[in-house]
Amino acid sequence: MSAISLEDLVSTAPTGRPLAGLDLGTATIGVAVSDLSWALATPRQVIKRKKFTIDAEALLAQLQKDSVGGIVIGLPVNMDGSEGPRAQATRAFVRNMAQKTDLPFVFWDERLSTVAAERALIDMDVSRKKRAERIDSAAAAFILQGALDRLTSLRRGS
Repeated sequence: MSAISLEDLVSTAPTGRPLAGLDLGTATIGVAVSDLSWALATPRQVIKRKKFTIDAEALLAQLQKDSVGGIVIGLPVNMDGSEGPRAQATRAFVRNMAQKTDLPFVFWDERLSTVAAERALIDMDVSRKKRAERIDSAAAAFILQGALDRLTSLRRGS
């Protein structure tokens, strides 16, 4: 399945299954997974990128292990709202993944997600070395949590 809107995810994604959040980097893929009620995002182990086929297999295995029903992927939009090469690469990644899975994808504006994730890790007094290992999954959790908060608002009708 290709990309859909967050609003469509409410009716498309199966109930009782968590959502995944992805932060697609050049060296790693940060992964986070929600709880079953779509209220809380939790970081998972990062996937070290090699080549698309290997990355896709590792990602799909993780998503299957967590019984994910939909995926929120961070779209790296520039501060002025335009899309550069990284956003195009993310869109291409989703197009390629759509050929390998029926899971719905939702793009989520990820501006400043890595900055916010790093601040949170600093506030938790995580060492510089450990921050480097955890930043992408923390960013994925930040991206997913933003989408979950918006979904909660949509379900309330606001």
